[in-house]
Amino acid sequence: MVPKRIAIIGAGPSGLAQLHAFENVRQTTHTDNFPEIVCYEKQENWGGLWNLTYRTGVDKYGDPLHNSMYRSLWSNAPKEAHEYPDYSFEQHLNGQIIPSYVPRSVFYDYIIARNTIKNIRKYIQFEMNICWITYSDKIEKFKVAIKDRKNDQLIMETFDYVIVATGHFSTPNMPEFDGTETFPGRILHSHDFRNAEEFIGQNILIIGNGYSGEDIALQCYKYGCKSVTISYHKTPKNYKWPQCIKEVPSLERLSNKTAYFIDGTTESDIDSIILCTGYQHYFPFMDDILRLKTWNSLYPPGLYKGLFWLKQPKLIYL
Repeated sequence: MVPKRIAIIGAGPSGLAQLHAFENVRQTTHTDNFPEIVCYEKQENWGGLWNLTYRTGVDKYGDPLHNSMYRSLWSNAPKEAHEYPDYSFEQHLNGQIIPSYVPRSVFYDYIIARNTIKNIRKYIQFEMNICWITYSDKIEKFKVAIKDRKNDQLIMETFDYVIVATGHFSTPNMPEFDGTETFPGRILHSHDFRNAEEFIGQNILIIGNGYSGEDIALQCYKYGCKSVTISYHKTPKNYKWPQCIKEVPSLERLSNKTAYFIDGTTESDIDSIILCTGYQHYFPFMDDILRLKTWNSLYPPGLYKGLFWLKQPKLIYL
């Protein structure tokens, strides 16, 4: 009997967790008919968004950059809430006690160490970009077109099951504001934020007061920006901010270096604007009938239990 073939798209935290689960089953069942598993990863290394790069915009191949990580990011939830059930931080650090909130490098090492123990890297093919996935009713399999970026070759494969684990924190949601063409400074999305030291001595306007907005505001303050104005969409945080940080309602328009807000207030002499406005679910490589189309929600329509594509249950979105 020919083993089934499973494609996993992405070797970030979700894809690695799925590979780890498959390897657990393989090691405990000892079946001769275990599925053939192939994981395709666009980047040079595993870990997904937890990889840090200096690049913004496009990668070395000219493709849209996946990474949204910045140098001084710390976890926004305690490590105890992020631990794997079979591999604790205490085990990872050989009993060393560390604070509950950890920096990016510690979290990245933790994810990689757990998966190194299981030797799941053997399933991953790196620098492989998925171009197109469709399902053939005739052969009852998925047809997958893969670009081998390193060797500049197009590869065609067929799989019985596909698991999409590309995440949804790589395609920025970019709002439009009147007057942006008059603004002489830099406008960037948090996706391209790398280092707060770039903004030393500047007056910063941040659009959005979610996790990224508040963290980047404090990063810029910590590294010596002149002031931070946070524009919120619905409600302010009302924290006891440092004196140079303040919250204002939604941005209405820009005129040169002056920002006008919906309550009639203004902020002048803005040097840079950072859009912390979230991300979009974006799966351009999926055939239209297979493509998840939804706003950034916890329970996307069309997915059974938030995982299985109802129109084709052999397809899973993680």
